[in-house]
Amino acid sequence: MKIGIDIGGSHVGIGIVNNSGEILAKEEKDYNKKEEDMSNMVLLTIIEVIEKIIKEKNLRIKDIDSIGIAMPGTVSNGIVIKAENLGIKNFNITEQIKKYFDIPVKLANDAKCAAIAEKKYGSLKNYDDALFFTIGTGVGGAAFLNGQLLKPKRYSGFEFGHMLIQKDGKQCNCGRRGCFEVYTSMKRLKEKIKEEFNLDTICGKQIKEFMLQNKGNKKLNQILDTYIDYLSIGIANLINIFEPQVISIGGSFTYYEEILLKKLENQLLTKGKFFNEGDIPKVVMAKLKNDAGIIGATLS
Repeated sequence: MKIGIDIGGSHVGIGIVNNSGEILAKEEKDYNKKEEDMSNMVLLTIIEVIEKIIKEKNLRIKDIDSIGIAMPGTVSNGIVIKAENLGIKNFNITEQIKKYFDIPVKLANDAKCAAIAEKKYGSLKNYDDALFFTIGTGVGGAAFLNGQLLKPKRYSGFEFGHMLIQKDGKQCNCGRRGCFEVYTSMKRLKEKIKEEFNLDTICGKQIKEFMLQNKGNKKLNQILDTYIDYLSIGIANLINIFEPQVISIGGSFTYYEEILLKKLENQLLTKGKFFNEGDIPKVVMAKLKNDAGIIGATLS
């Protein structure tokens, strides 16, 4: 058995995973509050949840083979170089966790972890050439060619969310302007809807209910159309580079499938988006949904 940790922008998901990729137990916990030192908040949340889940399953830490961490942002050699949406830089998270649990600890980019899980067990299992997007607080990604995950030698790479799609555009947390994720993250979409309709929350469930109840609202449809337009531009750019057979989308986007997927498919069919206008890749939802990060963390 292994422990998989999926670190998000607002919470941590932790699961005990067996050798078949099945989650035997899972706990999620929101960060108690946003602190200046988010590295410490993330660490304390991880320790608390691991101790809880092990106790509830009547296990000891020596029953666990290893701990895998899926972390947003740039990671290298067990260190979080930068996780912009959490405000964490140069944090040796693996070393800190080993102080509490004396077992091997591995660290990898969260989108790559989710992609690996989808390739082994989920939506990408039957494809050799594929792109994976995780769309939630930010936007991350991964690419497979000839069945192999592409891996740069230096950093985790494939930061799809930080390609520029708008010159001198909106400010991104990374410090640049016009990044893909500024226009297409689910967090930004929910914030836009909250602002335009004076809602009191960006809770995913309530925002989804609002969207479903206001399908005919002109202003809402304009917001969604603009969102999908930007999303299709970024995806089309990457299709032109990688020529995948399929595109899988994970993260909280999957919970809005009935609202957004058909719009995206229709937009991608618009003439003139692709250099090769032949077979346009399938767009599918991540089969493992938000569990992909936890499972993939144990595989990386």
